[in-house]
Amino acid sequence: MAQELKDSVTTSPATTNGSPNGATKAAPAKAGLEDVVAGTSSICFLDGKRGILAYRGYDIHDLVKGSFEETAYLLIYEKLPNASELSEFNKKLVESRNLPAQLKDRISQLPKNVHPMAALRTLVSESGLFDPQAEDMSREANIEKGIRMIGMMPLIVAYFNAARNGRPFPEQKASLGHAANFLYMLLGKEQDAEVVKMFDSALILHADHEFNASTFTGRCIAATLSDIYSAVTGAIGALKGPLHGGANEQVMRMLLKVGDPAKAKEWITDALARKEKIMGFGHRVYRTEDPRATHLRKFSEAMGKRTGETQWFQMSRTIEDFILQEKKLYSNVDFYSASTYYLMGIPLDLYTPIFAMSRVSGWVAHDLEQYAHNRIIRPMAEYTGPVDSKWLPVSERA
Repeated sequence: MAQELKDSVTTSPATTNGSPNGATKAAPAKAGLEDVVAGTSSICFLDGKRGILAYRGYDIHDLVKGSFEETAYLLIYEKLPNASELSEFNKKLVESRNLPAQLKDRISQLPKNVHPMAALRTLVSESGLFDPQAEDMSREANIEKGIRMIGMMPLIVAYFNAARNGRPFPEQKASLGHAANFLYMLLGKEQDAEVVKMFDSALILHADHEFNASTFTGRCIAATLSDIYSAVTGAIGALKGPLHGGANEQVMRMLLKVGDPAKAKEWITDALARKEKIMGFGHRVYRTEDPRATHLRKFSEAMGKRTGETQWFQMSRTIEDFILQEKKLYSNVDFYSASTYYLMGIPLDLYTPIFAMSRVSGWVAHDLEQYAHNRIIRPMAEYTGPVDSKWLPVSERA
């Protein structure tokens, strides 16, 4: 029996090109599925060599001229909205800025020291319990549920932040757009147009990024025909990791440790000598500058000038230049979003929930696409374990 297993392993489809005798080897498995095409999609286009990012054919550098609401509409409905369509979409988002009383009570009961991403993951999952359409798998119902999640996630983040600090849930203003209303709830006052535009653009830049870890997780869940709340909850769990959405929080913690632009080069040199991982650099796809970083670098510089705290941008530039020269690695979307959010007054551990507030629009679009052209996602593994294990009764095992 052991020999049969050994023969089977050496001729498995994962290690051959399917020929009967297994004589021809296929390409070896790639760690992390790097460069492996796992499916087709009409949502997001990436060209890592030329630094291009586009949603449904629209270059990200053009989309930031509009609003997050327009981008969310584009991702979900596959077209940019006209004026009346955008007005109706905005109305639905405002109507979605509402949480059941049970969820509000739940927010108040959560441990104050839990990471906001854990709170967000739990509360988005539980919100499905109160949605009468939760198990309705029609496209129309899934779109409505997706819009509701886009609308309510900023409330969850702002409400949890207030509750853990012993404050009442903040008021909101229906007259404010998606970005402006969140900043109003979180910071306690309306922000001026320039800050709102930078934050709104950051939401656009984070809205989708092809088959990244969280999006692919959501699609795997959707492929089982589980409900869209489950798919988004799983995606949040993947985004929580420091190698995905949590990187910008770690970037700011690094800058706080550096503390002084004059010490930045020495600090980063020592960190590299200790073989510490420097967050915010390199990307699985991009081999040139991340097009999102192009905008966020400008936002970080602008916020530094607005607040008179230019040291964070100066440190970032020094570190960026050094890493590019020494390691040939470009900064990614996380590197400058860290100091941008910090100078807006946003708590560090809310950076990843804000990422989720944006990326949920992409998750919903991908889940809708998965449902529409579904085949359950079930890759194979190249087996590397033992093949000649001998079974013995328990009494004879050492």
